[in-house]
Amino acid sequence: MYKKLIAFSIAAVMMVACTTVPITGRRQLSLVSDAQMMQMSYDAYDQFLKENKLSRDAQATAMVKRTGQRIQRAVEQYMAANGMSDQLQGFAWEHNLIEDEQVNAWAMAGGKTVTYTGILPIAQNETGLAVVMGHEIAHAIAKHSNERMSQQLAQQFGGQTLSALAGTQPGVAQQLIMTAYGAGSTLGLLKYGRNQESEADRLGLIFMAMAGYDPQAAIPFWERMELSLAVRHHRSS
Repeated sequence: MYKKLIAFSIAAVMMVACTTVPITGRRQLSLVSDAQMMQMSYDAYDQFLKENKLSRDAQATAMVKRTGQRIQRAVEQYMAANGMSDQLQGFAWEHNLIEDEQVNAWAMAGGKTVTYTGILPIAQNETGLAVVMGHEIAHAIAKHSNERMSQQLAQQFGGQTLSALAGTQPGVAQQLIMTAYGAGSTLGLLKYGRNQESEADRLGLIFMAMAGYDPQAAIPFWERMELSLAVRHHRSS
């Protein structure tokens, strides 16, 4: 009886704690407010930068910042054209290149992005980089990390709020945030759900095209990514 009551309570929370994905309108679970998600993301991002090494490659760093800023402007233009500029309220965009062999990149709520030097050989050039940055920024705009974190809160912590978890277990809350964004995981290994990936693919292509990049570059980029993952898997087996 007690277990049934807990399950019912969690189900009730999940029913009322739903929002719609900006742009696509898909319903998604949301146990974390946008304001809270943004503030905790900023704190986690600042801590991440303190603990990791920025790339000293001036040319590569400039490319990452330039690409991020072009996609940023495209996002702002797209949201304004669709009457959703309020969805970007409080954004403090920032794009950094981290010296690390990880084949990864991610974007946080509020426009905070990280690209690892390990993904640059697969990107090959600025257009390839725009594919992955557009895709990751699309995840942030569609609030997929909020959704992933809300699912984890519901499944692992009985539907309690992130603020409550941060108050009792701050280290767990911090790790939950970084995991929700895919930080520390090779791109493509810690995937979002099928609906989320489909939304990020579509929106990412729109954003990069509006930023002046060729969206056709996405096909060879993801083929190179798949090949890279296959090689890494083979080496580790």
